[in-house]
Amino acid sequence: MSTKVTPISGFQEWLPRERIAEQHVLDTIREVFELHGFASISTRSVEPVDRLSSQGEDADKEIYAVRRLAAPADDKEPTLGLHFDMTVPFARYVLENAGKLTFPFRRYQIQQAWRGERPQRGRYREFIQADVDIIDANELPGHYEAELLLVIADVFSRLPVGDYTIHVNNRKICQGFYTGIGIDDVIGTLRIVDKLDKIGEDGVAKMLLAAGRTQEQVDQCLALARIRTTDSSFVEQVRALGVENDVLDEGLTHLKSVIDTAHEHAPGVAVADLRIARGLDYYTGTVYETMLERDPGYGSVCSGGRYDALASDGKRTFPGVGISIGVSRLLGLLIGEEGLTASRETPTAVLVAVNDEESRAGSVRIATALRQRGIRTLVSPKAAKFGKQIQFADRRGIPCVWFPGAGADGQDQVKDIRSGEQVDADLTSWAPPQGDLVPSLVVPDRVDD
Repeated sequence: MSTKVTPISGFQEWLPRERIAEQHVLDTIREVFELHGFASISTRSVEPVDRLSSQGEDADKEIYAVRRLAAPADDKEPTLGLHFDMTVPFARYVLENAGKLTFPFRRYQIQQAWRGERPQRGRYREFIQADVDIIDANELPGHYEAELLLVIADVFSRLPVGDYTIHVNNRKICQGFYTGIGIDDVIGTLRIVDKLDKIGEDGVAKMLLAAGRTQEQVDQCLALARIRTTDSSFVEQVRALGVENDVLDEGLTHLKSVIDTAHEHAPGVAVADLRIARGLDYYTGTVYETMLERDPGYGSVCSGGRYDALASDGKRTFPGVGISIGVSRLLGLLIGEEGLTASRETPTAVLVAVNDEESRAGSVRIATALRQRGIRTLVSPKAAKFGKQIQFADRRGIPCVWFPGAGADGQDQVKDIRSGEQVDADLTSWAPPQGDLVPSLVVPDRVDD
């Protein structure tokens, strides 16, 4: 009896070539994180629901609760939920292991997360995030906020993403500015202003007025959000708005330092963008969003910020700063829409032919020797005619076929099935061309509008 398979929206599954491209991206991210001195950790998939739901206005709407089907009837409220990011689990991890960690602690984490939102372009129910964080005990120097921007710039410079910009703000600028113009509900105002890209200035203005802001306050909030510069001239533009506040001054100083550092080490990448707020409540300082220049409407593919009070054991507070790359979101564009793929569907570089089933053991010994030298090798599944075995390799993109004893004096030979060249091969020294050892990325031509 056949069963019809029904796809479930919001979950990414790639074919083998696409999966190799995904792994290439993940390996690149991991390599750069480690080059910058970060160590890998992995955390559990679930956290207490009450902790997850305390992170913002919309957090509780996104949580997938976990409950056993066979749970007692009176066990109505689930206590555990799948994490929707890596920052909340990381904060808990730090508290549980603070006595065993060396601070400042530099960690990276590449794992899946889950959000109960409507699947749409670039947004999934299950997705991979790649996070990098620096956390310290009691105090965290501000220079780490600039350092993380440079880490992300290094990652994106190695990926086939084209031109990109990292938009940076400091929430202390918004906090001090809003306070300076007489707004008490800073968090509520931040949440509304954070909707600018979704509903535009008119929509934000209406929401601010409905929330009790005066027209003058609304005009000032929008004037601040319009400021966007590629250098530190944003400071003068904010000053020109005539608002005085100590927290505002602190935020301007911190953001200027981040932008100046970025321009020295990664010129042309960072933009001071004072509309960036980030919706989660735990951000307290610098915030980041990374946009692809060829498709800014796609939204941020990498974001994060500083958090000062997310982790505390009552005696010590552990401030941190982190950035998360939305790997699935990024690959939804690169692979799903633009066709990024790999040069072959398998990592295998060499297929060892089988002359007949009686000699298969010899082919297996050849494959074992090649694998010991780091050459990805597969033994032919059938002792078919050589033409059929070559066809098997060709369909999978395997570039080389090894023929045991095919030479005049019983010497093994290797055929490059692309060029047709077949040469004698010594098992202890032969290797495929460097470019054939692993599959390469095939980047499609993009036409920028």
